[in-house]
Amino acid sequence: MKKRILLLLGLALAAAVPAAGAATLVPPGNRNAEQPDIPGASSRRTQATSTTFQAKYRKVYALLQNDADLRGKIKQQAAAYGIDPIHIVGAIVGEHTYNVDAYDRLQTYYVKAISYLSSKLSFAYDGEDITDFVQRPEFKKCAGLTDSYDLWECREQVWNHSFRGKSVGGESFPNDRFGATFFQPYYAGQTFGLGQLNPLTALQMSDFVHKVSGLPKLDVADPNGVYKTIMDPDLTLPYVAATIRKSIDAYKGIAGFDISGNPGLTATLYNVGNPEQRADALKAENDKRRAAGEPEKLPEENYYGWLVNDKLSELKALF
Repeated sequence: MKKRILLLLGLALAAAVPAAGAATLVPPGNRNAEQPDIPGASSRRTQATSTTFQAKYRKVYALLQNDADLRGKIKQQAAAYGIDPIHIVGAIVGEHTYNVDAYDRLQTYYVKAISYLSSKLSFAYDGEDITDFVQRPEFKKCAGLTDSYDLWECREQVWNHSFRGKSVGGESFPNDRFGATFFQPYYAGQTFGLGQLNPLTALQMSDFVHKVSGLPKLDVADPNGVYKTIMDPDLTLPYVAATIRKSIDAYKGIAGFDISGNPGLTATLYNVGNPEQRADALKAENDKRRAAGEPEKLPEENYYGWLVNDKLSELKALF
């Protein structure tokens, strides 16, 4: 009995003391007192449609406020991926404030999703389909990867190191992102749907979403199916949730920061992408700071995430 009591006391003490190397919880709110600069492209796009950021924010807020069914879908997917629904809301609000206007009704997204089945899309650059392009010898190191996230992240790195802005075999390639070069058949910078996902992100998350939500895996050889998934709210919300979950896990596992209580940071990462690389860079910077006896740097929000944190009480009121 005495040994059992001592064992229970030991377990209780262990639970009360944070584990060595535990992630630092990032406090809520913005690290920047004022909103960071908004990119010129976002401002020009908004001016071109004779609207304002405030008007676009109000429009997407009204969509969320007036559609209880949509809020229910968001809560359901947030629970499935172990995140607070406010993270999904932050991503949607940020995209529709600084990217494109939200539609007035959720039903419009379903109609748009169906329309993408009627046109023949392709993922290609200069006549070369992506399925052929990734067979080039430069991508050999990615061949053994089976998880869709690891596979497409590897391929994106190969693009950046071996092709982006370079001439290979007498062929010149644009100094642009992998996703913009091969995965946007209408025009560069294009994203669609409620979550404004780009096809490359969806392809990366395919296995994760299949595992958690049971949705069919995406096929890069079926661009129409990828775009339908992006446009259909019932299909795209799991992808939004999965993308956010990946960012939270990356910052916790790599940089040692728990950002799950700061929707502005998850919104920032949803906007800029490449959470692993950014977590690596932050870790490297903080390693140098600690070696120099300086305080560590906390993750910071960009203009997009700053808005989400600034409007947090209003956004939380939706739920």
